[in-house]
Amino acid sequence: MGLYIETRIRADLDELWARTQDPAQHRRWDLRVREIQYLPRTHGRPRRFRYAARVLPFLTVSGTGVAASEKDGPDGSRTSALRFSSRHPFSPVAEGSGYWRYVPDGGQGVRFLAGYDYRPRGGAFGAMADRLVFRPLTGWATAWSFDRLRLWLERGITPERALANWLAELVVRALVLTMCCAGLGLEPVVRVFGEFAAAVAYLCPLLLMVAMSLALLKEPLACTPAARRCLRTPVTQACTPRVLRTLEKYG
Repeated sequence: MGLYIETRIRADLDELWARTQDPAQHRRWDLRVREIQYLPRTHGRPRRFRYAARVLPFLTVSGTGVAASEKDGPDGSRTSALRFSSRHPFSPVAEGSGYWRYVPDGGQGVRFLAGYDYRPRGGAFGAMADRLVFRPLTGWATAWSFDRLRLWLERGITPERALANWLAELVVRALVLTMCCAGLGLEPVVRVFGEFAAAVAYLCPLLLMVAMSLALLKEPLACTPAARRCLRTPVTQACTPRVLRTLEKYG
């Protein structure tokens, strides 16, 4: 799979399954998903669905797909897989597939992980734009959403509140950076300190650089979702789940 995201959630497996498999709850925490609607099931075939996904804050594209799941893993794990495609002219993704795995972690919670890949639309230009912009952004959005889900299950912070916390912290960091950059250009003001001007002129840039470093690099608050908390590379080689392979003929 082209993208891999993993987090560890201290929550009940059934509760995690419900928050991720119920479309109404899924769209609350997943930054990428605007809408999911399951279609009437046909006997003997995977479940079909329509979806609307956010590509940009003001751009939503639609598509269709098929999904299936397994809840009887030998280690108590569960797997959910899907294949999807979009004919929307502004969709950067033509078709793709992926899976979620839920692996109990010896009473310490659940390892919740995802692997997926897709074929970009737009030929050589689309492939380049995907590699440079869309794929890194998609990986970040998935990891950020996983941590948002973790906060919901572990700490009871609703997805809506988590988003507000993230925006508030983003604004504070931006204000600190702006004030620091403005402060670096205030050398004339230092002169008002008279005989201490030299010491102030020496210390101020150092303090401003420290503040800028904290604004850029400091770990986000515990109540704020952060993509950096998720694992982006599998510890061991990841293999394609069986349930995903069964969907290949329905793509």
